[in-house]
Amino acid sequence: MQNLDQKFEKAFEIASAMTQKLPPDTMLKFYAYYKLATKGKSYSTPSGQSALRNAFKLNALFQLNDISENEAKEKYIELVENITKQKIL
Repeated sequence: MQNLDQKFEKAFEIASAMTQKLPPDTMLKFYAYYKLATKGKSYSTPSGQSALRNAFKLNALFQLNDISENEAKEKYIELVENITKQKIL
C-alpha cells in the first residue's frame, strides 16, 4: 500500500499548491476525503470560526461514513487528477 500513500502525499502537495478558486462543494470533498484518509473514523468536530461552515464540514464527513481510509485516499487522488487534468504517478 506504500504506492497509494505516496500518490496521496503527492496529490496533497498538488492540491495545497493550487491557486485557482474552487467551488465550495469541491473544497468540502477535499476536506472530507483528507480528514477521513488521515484521521479515519476518529475525527472530531471541525473547529473553525463559522458555525455554518463547521456544519457543512461535518455533513461532508458524515456523507463518507461508509468508505475506508484507503478509499478516501483514492477519491482524493481522483479529485486532484480531475481538477488538474494530470495523472499522479
